[in-house]
Amino acid sequence: MGTTESGSDPESSSNGWSRARGLVIKTLVLVGGALLIKRLTKSTTRRDHARVVSRSLTGEKFTREQASRDPDNYFNIRMLSCPAAEMVDGSEVLYLEQAFWRTPQKPFRQRLYMVKPCPKELKCDVEVSSYAIRDAEEYKNFCDRPKDQRPLPEEVIGDIGEHLTTIHLNSCDRGKRCLYEGSTSPDGFPNSWNGASYSTSDLAVLKNNEIHLWDRGFDENRNQVWGPKQSPYEFKPATSSSVNENLSALNILYQSSIDKPIQGSLILQD
Repeated sequence: MGTTESGSDPESSSNGWSRARGLVIKTLVLVGGALLIKRLTKSTTRRDHARVVSRSLTGEKFTREQASRDPDNYFNIRMLSCPAAEMVDGSEVLYLEQAFWRTPQKPFRQRLYMVKPCPKELKCDVEVSSYAIRDAEEYKNFCDRPKDQRPLPEEVIGDIGEHLTTIHLNSCDRGKRCLYEGSTSPDGFPNSWNGASYSTSDLAVLKNNEIHLWDRGFDENRNQVWGPKQSPYEFKPATSSSVNENLSALNILYQSSIDKPIQGSLILQD
């Protein structure tokens, strides 16, 4: 009574199938979760770090907010950078120029930056080196021009001039505002501008593509002879209000200061 001809219990069979199906689903969920966790926790490579830094350096940025806060020590500078070439080893070459925001067509500083992963023997993530340009005049407003009016990538590589500085960046610790930060060695690199014997550079890449750059020159007695003394320049990405906000006040302010260097400023350093 109560059994089929084969002697099996339909309710028992149904429960067995449900348990088996539950085990299969649970197994799939566990396997999928493990794969997802593995993917999310996959180590970021040095090349990944280099790509992030390169993208963060690229674009148009201003120091407008900083200049508004402290006009006696900081100018409103426009920094513009864009990809210019790629080396055989995958290193990216960026063209970078700085100009007063009111005269962007007249850059006072032009550089080629090479961004690449740090060599394995060094304890860092990204290496950023700056170079002079053999014929800087030909590169003025490089990023503002149509691509067919720029020097070709192979020409850019051929125009890489004197090596100026190298900064080694590391990922920032959790809880810090920055994503990457680093500096040149304490002894810096040779520099003779304005009585300097050497120069140092500090670079920080923050969230939202903000860049903090602190270039300073020192004499042979380690006295600072050029560059900001209080803190680095804070370059923030351009917004629709970057040029128009407080335009009248800033126009009056910079009209009087554009032709003379401010004590502690990096401006006019080449």
